[in-house]
Amino acid sequence: MTAALNESRMHRRVIDTLYMDAMILADEARSYFDDGGRCDREALEPMARVSFSCESLKVTTRLMHVIAWLLTQRAVDSGEMELREALDPSRRLADAPASDGVALFALPAGARRLIAASCQLHDRVARLDSAQGSTPPVVSSPVHSLQGRLALAF
Repeated sequence: MTAALNESRMHRRVIDTLYMDAMILADEARSYFDDGGRCDREALEPMARVSFSCESLKVTTRLMHVIAWLLTQRAVDSGEMELREALDPSRRLADAPASDGVALFALPAGARRLIAASCQLHDRVARLDSAQGSTPPVVSSPVHSLQGRLALAF
């Protein structure tokens, strides 16, 4: 088995695992912010309720950016999209909205856990996105090198 094939399989596994993690976290967040956290939210002071709502939107935004990026990677792996298309700035991972550290202290533990988990997942994917943009693909032959250069040119 060649190194490029091993790397491709590993990349696929990482993307698939991150995708499952993102979908599970998105489901947990939806469940908590829509239903389970309702009592938590209602027990908060008015300004903390606003923070709770804002943070729920930030969690959703982070997760949707991550999921979109992962779907792009899956499209590249399956041959539905060229790598050069995935490297277009419009398909790169968007910045995560920052959470207000002071406001987080007033939020319930369940909300803080989901916020932290979404930040950690976004950070993990951001490292992959950054590495993808800075590291040229592994080339196993001069023909592949020429094909890669042509693909980036067009």
